[in-house]
Amino acid sequence: MKPQSSVFSFRSHPHLYEINTWVWLHDLSQKLNRTIRLGDVPDHEWDELQAKGFDCLWLMGLWERSPLGRRIARQHADLQKEYAKALPDWQEFEVVGSPYAIRAYQPDPELGSWEQLQDVLGKLHDRGIKLILDFVPNHTALDHEWTTSHPEYYVQGTSRDVTNFPSQFFPIETSQGIRYLAHGKDPNCPSWTDTAQLDYFNPDTRKALIRELQQVANYCDGVRCDMAMLVLNEVFAQTWKNHVKGNVWPAGEFWTEAISLLPHCMWIAEVYWDREWELQQLGFQFTYDKRLYDRLRHSTPHEVALHLQADTSFQSKLVRFLENHDEPRSAVAFGNVRLPAVGVLMATLPGMRMYHQGQLTGKRIRIPVQLCRAQDEPPDEATVAFYDRILAITNEDVFHAGKWAMLTVRSAGDDSFNNVVAYQWTSDRDFRLIAVNLSPMVAHAYIRLNGALGMESNTSPHYTLYDEFSDLSFEGKRKDLIQSGLYVRLDPFGCHIFSMGVKEGGNLKLKK
Repeated sequence: MKPQSSVFSFRSHPHLYEINTWVWLHDLSQKLNRTIRLGDVPDHEWDELQAKGFDCLWLMGLWERSPLGRRIARQHADLQKEYAKALPDWQEFEVVGSPYAIRAYQPDPELGSWEQLQDVLGKLHDRGIKLILDFVPNHTALDHEWTTSHPEYYVQGTSRDVTNFPSQFFPIETSQGIRYLAHGKDPNCPSWTDTAQLDYFNPDTRKALIRELQQVANYCDGVRCDMAMLVLNEVFAQTWKNHVKGNVWPAGEFWTEAISLLPHCMWIAEVYWDREWELQQLGFQFTYDKRLYDRLRHSTPHEVALHLQADTSFQSKLVRFLENHDEPRSAVAFGNVRLPAVGVLMATLPGMRMYHQGQLTGKRIRIPVQLCRAQDEPPDEATVAFYDRILAITNEDVFHAGKWAMLTVRSAGDDSFNNVVAYQWTSDRDFRLIAVNLSPMVAHAYIRLNGALGMESNTSPHYTLYDEFSDLSFEGKRKDLIQSGLYVRLDPFGCHIFSMGVKEGGNLKLKK
């Protein structure tokens, strides 16, 4: 179990790296020509995560998967099409089932053991990295032991429900006779037929889940909570109103109780439907920012800028991302042309910055979570170079200990300034100014700097800005900066990451 001394703080605006655990261990096994389980991972793999500046590692899909769920995944016609797209030569044994149909909160025997997990936790702590693991609150696998020993933990149906809605309910032989349980469900989507829906209006269900969380927390520093909004009282009641009628609403939210009992745990919510603020108020340190992702993909730069006008205290608890295991690969969704703009934006905004296994090398094939193997893809050199640079830049203290603020962008003679987003990070000793052009055309703009360059105290008539992204320096007159703001010309999907100073002999000299 995790000793109390292992608890340590994390820096603000941390960097999270998501690993598909089964695929990762399979790749390592192939590369090293021997079976690699969690306890066999070479130390240099952990060293590399530390060198890249990651604060947190999310081992996605570590828990024991369901044999029944595996059989369903192998026979599912739509999923088979996805397997064929991702892995044309896939074989049945490579379909290991969904990591979100959990049979038990213990390491899958194919991946590791409790002892190995504890060893990994120690190695990560030695490198200043926190370990994040999955928690799936809404449902369990069909063959979780509770379905037969405690069927009352689940939403109940009738034999008529099974007959009329066979994709939503299933019969099961339990210690209390045949019961009819609901499959897990998002109210906007078909039921997940490899899962059983937990009943959040049953206080015993809540107690049992909190016990699971307490056990998990002994072996990690935080939990990423899958579809966390589904178990809010209002959402649960609306989703299951025909099957929980007459049940007494709990006095409080499940998350309030769980988080209060594990205050040292890092709580990360996958959440949608504009419920982010609500879950932050219940105690989550971080909540997914799917709205930013969607706006970067499909909306105008102006709508992106509007999203970034939200209160900084709210934004500092958002998880920014360009991809994860649920989304298309960012190399496909955005492409290399847009990467400098969207990549710099995601990496330099306040909040948690999440990166996904394969993103840093430009992989293009999304892996269905039911597969244990990925197709080989050579790294894209331009993508590798981009992420090496941006991770090094954003590992600097100012992006974690500094204060973030949006900046006013004004016209420099045409409407292209509307495509520019600009903001700054400042600390007592440092500052960075980020300007991003989110459009496929050249943009011109003036940016008001809020005194970030020490304009009030510096008597020099000139200034020098160093762009850490392009490795170029820019000079200008300080009076122009004060009167009009900083003029920028940005190429299509171009960006600047400015500091005050100039590079001399390979070293950046900051001007105070």
